[in-house]
Amino acid sequence: MKQYVIIGNGPAAAGCIEGIRSIDRHSPITVISEEKHPVYGRPLISYYLEGKTDPEHMLYRSPDFYERNRCTVLYGRKAVKLQKRPKRVLLDDGALLPWTSVCIAAGSGPFVPPMKGLETVPEKHTFMTLDDAQGLKESVGPDSRVLIIGAGLIGLKCAEGLHAITEHITVCDLADRVLSSILDAPCAAIVQKHLEGQKIRFLLSDSADRFEGCTAYMKSGRKVDFDVLVLAVGVKANTSLAKDAGCTTGRGIVADDCMRTDVPGVYTAGDCCEGMDISLGARRVLAIMPNAYMQGHTAGVNMAGGEETFEQGIPMNSLGLLGLHIMTAGTYYTEEQGGEFYEEQTKDRLKRLYMKDGFLTGFILIGQVERAGIYTSLIRERTPLQNVDLEMLKKIATTAAFSPAARKQKFGKEN
Repeated sequence: MKQYVIIGNGPAAAGCIEGIRSIDRHSPITVISEEKHPVYGRPLISYYLEGKTDPEHMLYRSPDFYERNRCTVLYGRKAVKLQKRPKRVLLDDGALLPWTSVCIAAGSGPFVPPMKGLETVPEKHTFMTLDDAQGLKESVGPDSRVLIIGAGLIGLKCAEGLHAITEHITVCDLADRVLSSILDAPCAAIVQKHLEGQKIRFLLSDSADRFEGCTAYMKSGRKVDFDVLVLAVGVKANTSLAKDAGCTTGRGIVADDCMRTDVPGVYTAGDCCEGMDISLGARRVLAIMPNAYMQGHTAGVNMAGGEETFEQGIPMNSLGLLGLHIMTAGTYYTEEQGGEFYEEQTKDRLKRLYMKDGFLTGFILIGQVERAGIYTSLIRERTPLQNVDLEMLKKIATTAAFSPAARKQKFGKEN
């Protein structure tokens, strides 16, 4: 009988459990969970902060998920070393867990750059976990002045959640625009204008140089007083455990399409690893929940002796920010890279479709995101644009743009 160990307890771990159990119904599975919560949807923590949901409704699987799948979960424990001879995982409490196959699904953690005087700030938080959100919720009141360092996905979702509590929110970033990792300047300007209309203040091309208690001295020379600081500069994949065990790592843990590392018996999945981005034709970290689950399921199936590959991953982001909906996916090739794009823009809406070599490679949708899954499937499945009515798809995402035969195959109907 095999002994499976999963390091981490997010959607990748849930996928791994279900992948294992699709092949092996009986061998024991042990999950090592640093957090003290069952698997939940991390993107929902801003809605928890906002008071729109609670931990029970944030669960990614039903309360009896682990029991049904005969898993042992070690809550509040951390794997500190992955031993290969003998095959054991050393935990922070000194316990040793034997393994036949192990999946490192350790996710990512906040990146906090060195900043002078940060230790003098009495009330500071990161914003990546349910515990982070709970701590922040307890710290912020209606009169609290909040400074968020980072205008990326995490920082803006934090600002959205806090907006229901206080109107005194300032977001700063060294980048010259919000969401700089996924939007160019014209697209970012739409988002920034919307958020400024909700009284969120931005200091862009600027960030904190040093702190003295509850005062931030900015690189520009400005001085910003605050009561609560949120560090949302970025994230980094948790690769150290794998690297120390001999796995090859880059920005994430390197794995093949079966989610195997180059250490026998060791697999990986989720935000800590690199997967194939079909829109780019190269491997990179694909830190989104659907990809994490699929990678985990692939790892689990192969750990249990089955066969499955993860080959259709693409970067995707779907978020709402105080009523403004944004979706992005894929790779944006420039004209210099041989790409082209189609654009429609009105006062508060924007659509861009990026194409290269006869394929849709990426898109940006702001304000109207309905049926974006049709564009996503075109990218994932590498559907030649000559096989669809491209002019129709430029105007509206509709199944009518596919041939009757394709509609029957893809959607189970001809009309």
